[in-house]
Order: sequence, then C-alpha cells, then structure tokens
Amino acid sequence: MIQSSELIVNPDGSVYHLNLRPEHIAHDIIFVGDQNRVEKITQFFDSIEYSTQKREFKTQTGIYKGKRISVISTGIGPDNIDIVLNELDALVNIDLKTREPKETLTSLNIIRIGTSGSLQADIPVDSFVMSKFGLGLDNMLRSYLIDDVSITEIEDAFVKHTDWDPRKGKPYVTKCSEKLEKLIESSRIFKGITATAGGFYGPQGRVLRLNIQDAELNNKMDNFSFNETKITNLEMETAAIYGLSALLGHSALSLNAIIANRASGTFSADPYKAVDELIGYTLNKLAGN
Repeated sequence: MIQSSELIVNPDGSVYHLNLRPEHIAHDIIFVGDQNRVEKITQFFDSIEYSTQKREFKTQTGIYKGKRISVISTGIGPDNIDIVLNELDALVNIDLKTREPKETLTSLNIIRIGTSGSLQADIPVDSFVMSKFGLGLDNMLRSYLIDDVSITEIEDAFVKHTDWDPRKGKPYVTKCSEKLEKLIESSRIFKGITATAGGFYGPQGRVLRLNIQDAELNNKMDNFSFNETKITNLEMETAAIYGLSALLGHSALSLNAIIANRASGTFSADPYKAVDELIGYTLNKLAGN
C-alpha cells in the first residue's frame, strides 16, 4: 500500500495538487504552460463538463466533435511536470481508496501545445515544430531509473560536442510517442530535438547581473547535429514530459508554434494566429478529422 505521505489525497478524494478525481479527466489530454491558454483551446469545444483550478494547475474537460478531451495547464518547468504527470498517472493507475496500483494499467495520450522561437534559420516563423526528441538539461528525470527510456548515443554526442561540465549532471535524451507522431505529422511540421532547460535566465544563456558557467552553450547547441537531426528550439518542459510518460507507460508528443526565429532575428506578424492554427490542427487530429 502506498503511504499517505507519498500520495496525498484531499478530503474530497482528489489528488493533492491537481485537485482532480479520476472521473474528471479524459484519456486524451492537452498540456499548456499558461493557465490562460486553457480557454484558448476549450473555446473550440462543443461543451465543457468540468472545470477546476488549484494554484497554476487549471483543468477543463469537455467534448470536441464527439471526442472527450482534457486541457491542463502545467505551469513552468520540469518540476511542475513531475507533479502533473505523477498525479495524472495516479488518477488512472492507482486505486485512491485502497492505495494500491491497479492490475490493469491505462495509457494516456498527452500532447503539449506551446510557443517557441526556433534556433535554425530554415525553420520560419509561423511554422510548427514537433519534438522528435527531448534533450533534458535540467536533471529532474535522473531522480528516476531512466536507462530503459534514455538514448545514450545522443546524450554522449551532445556532452562531447558541448564539452559539458559534469558538475551540472549529465543531460538526458528521451523520444516522442511514435503513435502520436504518426497521428499529428504533416508537411507543415518540422521535426528535431527540443532542449529543455531547468530555468529561464542562466540555464537558457540569458545574462542579467550573474555570469553563467558556459557563455557559448547556446552557440554550441545551434551547431549540434545527430544523424542530421538538429536542436530546433529551447524551452522548459518537453524532455521531462517525454521521460516520465515513457517510464509510466503513457504516449506523449510536444508541439510548438514558432513565433520567432533567433537565427534570422524575425518575429511573427501575428503570433496569435499561428497558435490558433496549431490548436485547431491538433484538436482535429485528436478527434479523427
């Protein structure tokens, strides 16, 4: 039995942070970072059956063209992803009354929709990027036993290419769900490696008043390639989503609308349009249209 200190359940039977009970979530789930983006997606739903929010974790579940879908805001960073994915898994794969894992496990479909800037000149603004791989610079996933889901060859190549300081911990690489990749892919979507940082400033190479450990890391990432697959963008969630989903037996995919191109110095003339187009495209694919 899982002790109450390890899996905290609220008095109403909901899991601690998400404030959700098992009946509140669909098996197809969209992640967004910003709580205000939840309704940018659910505004397209035919109906909404449940809505709740606790801290930065906002959830709405409803129907889109006959498909039951949940939209959840995760907040920022891999630490929040650790909370969200473990609690979602508990909702479907642990009996919250007996505190025992279920004999028959459920696999969720999880798609992250975000915005990002591209690192490569050939990925223009207003395009979509699918993260074929997640490159974790954050160390969170190494709290778990990840040998069966991490891709050592890419990890070692990245460490060598960047002359990575081992005091920061070894980066990890995980991959997307092949099932969801096939469902979502189109000619408009670019594929590559998404780097996941553990912070917004120093971990992403931004300098305000503090010097950073490797001022050239972003340039090294721009130039990294493994079997002709390059790092397309840098954010704070994808690698953690891929790693935990793989460990727990869920399918995950991360998509970004590209609203800026760092290599060319360009920015989308209408970033909201690009995001809405990605939302509509993803919803229709999930609904089988």
